[in-house]
Amino acid sequence: MKETNSKEQSFLKNEHITLRAVELEDLEPMYEIENDSTTWDISSITVPYSRYTLRQFIEDTQSDLFADKQLRLMIVRNEDKCILGVIDITDFVPRYSHGAVGITIRKVFRQQGYATESLKLLCDYAFRFLSIKQLYAHIPTDNAASIQLFISCGFEKCGMMKEWFLSGNAYRDIYILQYINPLKK
Repeated sequence: MKETNSKEQSFLKNEHITLRAVELEDLEPMYEIENDSTTWDISSITVPYSRYTLRQFIEDTQSDLFADKQLRLMIVRNEDKCILGVIDITDFVPRYSHGAVGITIRKVFRQQGYATESLKLLCDYAFRFLSIKQLYAHIPTDNAASIQLFISCGFEKCGMMKEWFLSGNAYRDIYILQYINPLKK
């Protein structure tokens, strides 16, 4: 097997999926993902995104966490190059070396292990290649599947914030989960 020239590429790929930078060709899947209103109550999205806005995001991003203070990666199935979803590090603070993680898998591909594989790849890349100190997530206390996903990938519950975000007409509590880089203790 030919060895890859890019150390980064080896971190972002396993036998089933690849995490890669956003390309202009990803506009339609991103449009579908961002405009799925069923996920808006667990994110900060409050209005639909236009194709124009998403195109500007794609064109303007450097896909460099340290330059953009965020990193969006497409989750792509290796066998057919199908876009399964997106995974992000947002709210990155270089001084403290921490950022928030978010993941969305397209509905048709959920419950097939892709979220777990993606989160493990992202954490490995963030900790071993980028040397980030810690990652965290805010997850509604009633979202058992997401809580289990993050815990299974090394995150730990470290707190709860009451009435943190509005869902419909009720405020919901969230858990804060964090994963401290075991290589930087």
